[in-house]
Amino acid sequence: MTNNVYIYCEGQSEESFVNELLYPYLLGMNIFAMPIIASTKRTANKKYRGGIVGYEKSKSELLRICKGHKHELVTTLIDYYALPAETPGMKLAAGCGEMHVRDIEAAVNEDIGEPNLRFHLQLHEFEALLFSEPQAFGAITESEEVLAKIRRVRDAFPTPEDINNSPATAPSKRILRLIPGYKKVLDGSSVARAAGIDVMLRECPHFDGWVNEIVHYFA
Repeated sequence: MTNNVYIYCEGQSEESFVNELLYPYLLGMNIFAMPIIASTKRTANKKYRGGIVGYEKSKSELLRICKGHKHELVTTLIDYYALPAETPGMKLAAGCGEMHVRDIEAAVNEDIGEPNLRFHLQLHEFEALLFSEPQAFGAITESEEVLAKIRRVRDAFPTPEDINNSPATAPSKRILRLIPGYKKVLDGSSVARAAGIDVMLRECPHFDGWVNEIVHYFA
């Protein structure tokens, strides 16, 4: 078995994160991380990528990837925020905390039924990881007032992954209110690099558990 892990990503922000931070981190353990962006639709001339448009579409793609790489690991980097309502496990429990996310992950793994799949949801969305180090936002803003507000957001929650997921208060929405010109792919990558994966692993327990699961798969 080769030490390849295929990471089915929600969009370009997650793809960039895998390439720039997760790939080098896992490479140090002889694990090769390869992102695959979810496709949304296909026309005669073009294939569109980015975004989760429905569970059955994602399930079909994950089945194809798993069957095409039977002896390699397949996992996902998908936001819990705005997850399609028909996703297995969504109605198993009330609330939106880590236990609910774990229920969904287990339900999807069971529904797809491929032994090399480890379905993962990011709590509550990718941008939560950026709050692991508020000072890292200095890579895209010089405003000390904005940095102080980002720090206050972070300090109001036990972990960055606890920053809530309503349409008004999800991590990405908070960033956009504080930094209106924020570009998810370009600026998100700059902040992620400035923060570094080590602090994200330390501050975000669900994310840390996922990365450890990848590492232990190849142990």
